[in-house]
Amino acid sequence: MASSSSYSSSCNSPCAACKFLRRKCMPDCVFAPYFPPEEPHKFANVHKIFGASNVSKLLNEVLPHQREDAVNSLAYEAEARIKDPVYGCVGAISVLQRQVLRLQKELDATNADLLRYAGASCNRGTGRGSHHGQNSGLYSFSSPWSSSHDPYGDHRN
Repeated sequence: MASSSSYSSSCNSPCAACKFLRRKCMPDCVFAPYFPPEEPHKFANVHKIFGASNVSKLLNEVLPHQREDAVNSLAYEAEARIKDPVYGCVGAISVLQRQVLRLQKELDATNADLLRYAGASCNRGTGRGSHHGQNSGLYSFSSPWSSSHDPYGDHRN
């Protein structure tokens, strides 16, 4: 649970939600443990995207031990939606997936260059062909994403 869960009863400062909504912060305020006064932007973003009423309903429906995670998820999604109103978190994930694919291609090309270099070295040094199946010095990375699996295409760079 959040460390500021009982601050509203012991402190005169209202939580960020009550301050934003311009209301008195009561000791049983559902927002207080998760929206401390030091983080006004956190509630402002969540309120802008989801609305205070919806967040209040959600917090009352979620088990108490899950509320902090729920608020953190809402805050993360709200910030992502403000940065990218259309795709939100999914847009950020898509960008990262394309970056992984690009880096995988770069790694594959580098490994191919290393194989060519190692093969050329072996051919020059011993007069024999390259040693197939020996790539102990090479790195590999298997990506769970393929370019055909990207549901958002390459329209975002």
